[in-house]
Amino acid sequence: MMDTRRKALGRGLSALIPGGEDREIPESTRELPIESIDPNPYQPRGSFPDAQLDELTDSIRERGVLQPLIVRRHGERYQLVAGERRLRAAKKAGIGRVPVVILEVGDREALEIALIENIQRENLNPIEVAHAYHRLHDEFGLTQEVIAARVGKNRSTVTNSMRLLQLPLRIQEQIISGAISAGHARGILALRGHEAQVDVANAVATRRLSVRDTERLVRERNQRSADLDRREVEEQLSRALGTRVRLKAKKTDEGRIEIEYYSAEQLNDLVTRLMTQHEAAVAF
Repeated sequence: MMDTRRKALGRGLSALIPGGEDREIPESTRELPIESIDPNPYQPRGSFPDAQLDELTDSIRERGVLQPLIVRRHGERYQLVAGERRLRAAKKAGIGRVPVVILEVGDREALEIALIENIQRENLNPIEVAHAYHRLHDEFGLTQEVIAARVGKNRSTVTNSMRLLQLPLRIQEQIISGAISAGHARGILALRGHEAQVDVANAVATRRLSVRDTERLVRERNQRSADLDRREVEEQLSRALGTRVRLKAKKTDEGRIEIEYYSAEQLNDLVTRLMTQHEAAVAF
């Protein structure tokens, strides 16, 4: 029974519900008092826009709840698994009883089903999806490969989604509001330092840059940062050795260090100092 249900998760929510996406209430459902159903603590969606909720509320007032909620038993009560918007709208519409399908599922499967439902209906913003994947990984110990199989996505899609949570909260808020897209954010992730990332994210939002333009801006910022780092190291080495030092970087992390000298005496002094430091380091 458990294996069949887990396979169904990867195929989509309709495989879990008798009647699937049909608008007619399946015969296998039953009705429960709405006050006996508690919210889903594993609900991946964090926001419910008033306009969309009001539209659904008006529809429920006129036609009732046409697609059953998915619930599980929780002590003497029931806990919602999927159908948060319908439950909220039904409460707002003053409906006393709602159709449900009762599943015997654990915490992890409750989160999986809620996640799948919202992804299929495109109700989650990219940050909500990322948090849901992170919960499956962190709280339930699922690998990214297993998560990808559960939700019917590529592993790289799951990986890139979870990486969005590495961004500063300010940028995550911009993604949620739609000021920048997940594509912009993935480009910004290539920047070193949160301050630089926020700066570029603000530029993207203000100037309405495309993803390609964002990636170009990130490359330019990284190059300037690398140049500044190189010059700082050159200055430190020049002060330490008392002569001009230049770093010649290649396209990779490789390169060479050029140390200038202007007399045989200065060369001998440099060799002595470098050898002394080397011997001290070996002795240590």
